[in-house]
Amino acid sequence: MSVRLQIAAMVFMMVQAVLFGAGMVAILLTSAQSNAMTAIPAMIAVSFLASAAIAWLIAPRLRQRYWRAKGSDGDAISG
Repeated sequence: MSVRLQIAAMVFMMVQAVLFGAGMVAILLTSAQSNAMTAIPAMIAVSFLASAAIAWLIAPRLRQRYWRAKGSDGDAISG
């Protein structure tokens, strides 16, 4: 298992929690609340797929090797 995949797996849960919470708030505060029985499972599936993609993009930015190759100290994500 690659280091990028391991980091992405750890970041995935945090991103998933944020996207799930934002999706629930969006559903429960809008007119989609009347269709919550269909909207919530769809939101879970969308947030799962989006979280996997976002975590895969964030993972290399959390490694020092990425920033050394660019000749930079880091950014807001990596510190």
